[in-house]
Amino acid sequence: MRIDSSVGVEAWDKDPVRGTKLIAETFREAGKIAQDYGEFLVAEGEICWGGMHSWRENVKLLEMVGMPGVVGYQADMAHSMLFVLGANAEKDRILPEGYDWKDKSLLDAAYKKVADALRPWTYDFHVAQNDGSTFGSGDHAKTGRHCQADDPNGKLDIAKHAGYWLRDGKGELTKKMRHVCWDGCMFPNAVMEKQETWNAVLGAMVKVRDAHGWRE
Repeated sequence: MRIDSSVGVEAWDKDPVRGTKLIAETFREAGKIAQDYGEFLVAEGEICWGGMHSWRENVKLLEMVGMPGVVGYQADMAHSMLFVLGANAEKDRILPEGYDWKDKSLLDAAYKKVADALRPWTYDFHVAQNDGSTFGSGDHAKTGRHCQADDPNGKLDIAKHAGYWLRDGKGELTKKMRHVCWDGCMFPNAVMEKQETWNAVLGAMVKVRDAHGWRE
């Protein structure tokens, strides 16, 4: 089951210490209920949620909750990529201002740093693509924008970067993920009703499976 802090970044930022403590207490109580039913909870790592809007804040929160195996992290490849840009959390930015997306080595290193920090807590993994932009509508804080699997503006090498989450620091499969899926929210129905959309999605998922899947 997916959970989030249900508070915007600006509201959380008025009292970060108290805010994260309150979120952790809430997650811990929810975790106790989930544990009673043999379930687990995953916090949606996304830049719009206060106290969860950066990779460092996510790690801090999960450590404070202190229920590994019960309360963990949902790694969406697209949303997690925004952490390296410091979107909504400039102090935790990893890539430099004016980063040239053609320099893939810098992106690889930055993305791996995020995955290394959060992988121990990750039980739910969403394969996705991101073009490096953010989106916000109405009073909703800006958040990550998914793009289609075959979008030429996509910044991620889907199969390669999926491995940063599915394999440990030594390159060995962790086999820890308890749920893996494609995340393509934010697309209009017209896009979702096209056969070619799903051909691209399934093609990307097959590449991830071939590179990092396991049977036992």
